[in-house]
Amino acid sequence: MKGDLKKLYSEIIRHHNESPFHFQKMEQAPHILKAYNPVCGDRFELYLANEGNRISQIHFYGFGCAVSKASTSIMVKSLEGKSLQEANTICNDYLGFIQQEKMEGKPDLADDFKAFSGVHDFPERRECATLSWTEMQKFIQSGIEETK
Repeated sequence: MKGDLKKLYSEIIRHHNESPFHFQKMEQAPHILKAYNPVCGDRFELYLANEGNRISQIHFYGFGCAVSKASTSIMVKSLEGKSLQEANTICNDYLGFIQQEKMEGKPDLADDFKAFSGVHDFPERRECATLSWTEMQKFIQSGIEETK
């Protein structure tokens, strides 16, 4: 057997799937990102407002598997109130962890991120765990480029 499903669906993942953080539409948001995986059907909209170089509000709405929904919930919780540079670092750390890059020098990796360590045993679930993060990172990096 490839991996233990209990490890994949940790308590943190189950909690964020059942009670996601800022799970509501904000259709008047200045920025709306669409994260969609046509292979499995996961689809989320990310609603963002910023004050200068800071993400002042972030919400999401949509549907997907427990891993993608929990991952998006944790992303929203982790990035709200952060500057674009801070948010970019957080996204890089999370995506690197999911892709099993060495995390030396990152001892403060959030416990919420570590909840996704089970994805390492289920590589087919990496897309679920990174879907919204990848879209967010594209947005953040374009914002950083504009401020240079």
